[in-house]
Amino acid sequence: MAVNKISFRIGGPAGFGIMNTGLMFSKACSRVGLHVFDYVEYPSLIRGGHNTYQVRAEDTPVRSQVETIDVLIALDEPTLTIHADELKEDSLIVYDDATIHPEHTTLKKGIRCPVPLKALVAEAGGPEIMQNTVALAAVLGILDYDFSVFETIIQDSFEGKKGGIVDQNILVARKGYDYAKEHYSHHSHYQLKAVKAPKRMVLTGNEALALGAVQAGLKFYAAYPMTPASTILHTLAAWQERHGIVVKHAEDEISVINMGIGAGYAGVRSMVATSGGGFALMNEGVSLAAMTESPVVIVEVMRGGPATGLPTWTEQSDLRFIMGAGHGDFPRFVLAPGDVEEAFWMTAEAFNIAEQYQSPVIIVSDKYLAESHRTAEPFDLSKVRIERGKLLRQAPKNYLRYADSPDGISPRTIPGVPGGFFLANSDEHDDWGYSNEEISIRDRMMQKRMRKEATYAKTMPQPVLVGATDADVTIVGWGSTKGPILDAMDWLAKDGYKVNFLQITHISPFPEETVKRLLTGAKRTLMVENNYTAQMAGLIREKTGIEIKERLLKYDGRPFYPEEIYGRVKMMAGAGGER
Repeated sequence: MAVNKISFRIGGPAGFGIMNTGLMFSKACSRVGLHVFDYVEYPSLIRGGHNTYQVRAEDTPVRSQVETIDVLIALDEPTLTIHADELKEDSLIVYDDATIHPEHTTLKKGIRCPVPLKALVAEAGGPEIMQNTVALAAVLGILDYDFSVFETIIQDSFEGKKGGIVDQNILVARKGYDYAKEHYSHHSHYQLKAVKAPKRMVLTGNEALALGAVQAGLKFYAAYPMTPASTILHTLAAWQERHGIVVKHAEDEISVINMGIGAGYAGVRSMVATSGGGFALMNEGVSLAAMTESPVVIVEVMRGGPATGLPTWTEQSDLRFIMGAGHGDFPRFVLAPGDVEEAFWMTAEAFNIAEQYQSPVIIVSDKYLAESHRTAEPFDLSKVRIERGKLLRQAPKNYLRYADSPDGISPRTIPGVPGGFFLANSDEHDDWGYSNEEISIRDRMMQKRMRKEATYAKTMPQPVLVGATDADVTIVGWGSTKGPILDAMDWLAKDGYKVNFLQITHISPFPEETVKRLLTGAKRTLMVENNYTAQMAGLIREKTGIEIKERLLKYDGRPFYPEEIYGRVKMMAGAGGER
């Protein structure tokens, strides 16, 4: 009997409430004290295609999805074929046998638990769309879950809906729950039981990022919707009145970046977000922010390229593009959070960097981190500090906006500060901001701006090794690979393997001395990246001279499973890779 350790998946076409059902299951697991990680897959279609939502829940921390499924809800026949290889002999399969016929599919494994979803909905007088609620309730019935807790989740999920939607969903859910309890509870090898645990949040990377921005004092946000960054816009638009934020849906990303720069110049904390194609349009604006020394936070949520590529799938292939974003030489500050906690804290940090160093700061994320939910402890908001740098409330006599300074940072004013007049010029300029192409001015201004990187590097957080101190294998990763790597390391440690992990979160300026020292002492190294060309491995070689030859790369739009990393490390250690 597996108690409080489960991998759940629901699959079917768009329009069947799959995303809402999956999130409800995540919340159901979280509310009884379990740790949760979920992951969504959907094609770039308005309607149709195969959509799935996978949830992993355990009573110990989980950070990624796994390859096998314990419970599958199939809302159409293709789901049975598509996920047949992920099932085990004792996996539970819930479906409506009035419309779905397993004998027509490649299904060979699993325990079949047909439930008359449509009939139960009709019996309760509900619309056909409520089949997903019945199916989820049936699963919870088999798992011996407390129905009263599920009721509260339904109430929260459909809060504000009119026409008795909440009561109707509870009614159809009760029918599915009772039917499953009566017919299949004896089949289940799995149970979900409440455990004592503190209240936790269930949130995505994009939601955590939005929370970090609000707590850091965000006052202006602009975006053009582009998957998988769009939910940042949706989230902040819903919060704007409560938190006093101006949120703009602009006509394109050129307008977005220029609005963000203008807001930063005017003195408010501003942020913009997009994915690779939109960021391409922002590139000239990134250079403008650097030349005018205007603070702005830019979020680039990666998806598969090139061109439109894989709009709704994950990848880490924009790193080199981001590192070289904008034409010309100027300081580049790039942060890469790896989970929801880091998304919150690094976003708050990015706003401080942007204002302290009067520069654009880029937060690089990806679809996997952006859209996957994970349980997290409530953030200690008292630890968020707002540091505005050399922002003057009163300008000195003969104020020079771009005055030279040893740290590369000039005193800054905003419109309305007495005596703080200056020109924000996109041309090379002198200390006042007037265009100037003299050699001495150009050299001095370029050197002043570039000193910002060296100044920041003195206090920049440095990467550390996590795991065994005398490891046989050091795994190197960045961004969302963190979750699967840490889960794989847990399994490897239980099997007696000594492994550690070097996560690089602050990518530019690159912490080359620390990375070189840590990798020089490693026995064997494995680079894990979601791209074809091992872009971080190339950056490490460029900055340190160290080449990581062992590489685990994935570029099919899917994130890593911890099993893949587990197997590769075991092979490197001279053992088999099965788990």
